[in-house]
Amino acid sequence: MGNYLRPHRLEEALLALARPHTVLAGGTDFYPPRVGRAIAEDILDIGAIAVLRGISSISTGWRLGATTTWSELMEADLPPLFDGLKQAAREIGGRQIQNAGTLAGNLCNASPAADAVPCLLALEAEVELASRMATRRVPLDRFITGVRRVALAPDELVIAIHVPKPAHEARSAFLKLGARRYLVISIAMVAATLEIAEGRVANARVAVGACSAVAQRLPALEAALAGAPLDERLADRVDLAHLAPLTPIDDVRGSADYRSDSVLVLLRRLLAGFAP
Repeated sequence: MGNYLRPHRLEEALLALARPHTVLAGGTDFYPPRVGRAIAEDILDIGAIAVLRGISSISTGWRLGATTTWSELMEADLPPLFDGLKQAAREIGGRQIQNAGTLAGNLCNASPAADAVPCLLALEAEVELASRMATRRVPLDRFITGVRRVALAPDELVIAIHVPKPAHEARSAFLKLGARRYLVISIAMVAATLEIAEGRVANARVAVGACSAVAQRLPALEAALAGAPLDERLADRVDLAHLAPLTPIDDVRGSADYRSDSVLVLLRRLLAGFAP
């Protein structure tokens, strides 16, 4: 039987990481595979560390605390820039999971189907990491390096996610395809953030999840959207060639071809929703 530690101060948690621990936040990914067996590893439960929780507006944008829950995100007073992330939060499990699951946990789990990742990629999020010696920030597209792999040293802890303030008015949106409406792992999902100036797309960031080992931005589509009028024809700019960064696979939820076809439909629906 392993040891269980639940500190109230960040410094205590970072000190504990001088030796190996499994970090526990909401526990929604940790407990299910361990049902019916003893937990042998040493556990570091960071759920009682107050400084790791909450959302705040800062001069450069917004700071999302690592252990902020999905329910807290949905209830937060945030601008339309965060609409897509809030839509994703509503798709993450049921209410019990949303009350317990955390933003950083969704990232550190590094599942190809993690619902928050495409949204945060489209928000140009950075992940803030801390150790006893220093803190550093890593762009999200360099933090998740593969299936269940992240750029996190053994003595580091994710303490926050940072979203920069866009240069223009901005809105975001998210769509997900699953075998049913809720409580389901994604077959494909898309997210977009559009910065808008004078009725046109000043800047676009589009990301796709569950269609590659790691969620991917679509730079060719982003370029095709830049400068376009924000109207019902925006969706027509999506082309099959824009999906080149994706590497969908065949699995029990869908074939690679089905995923590719689905992404095209989802992207067009998503962009049509931005029209006035």
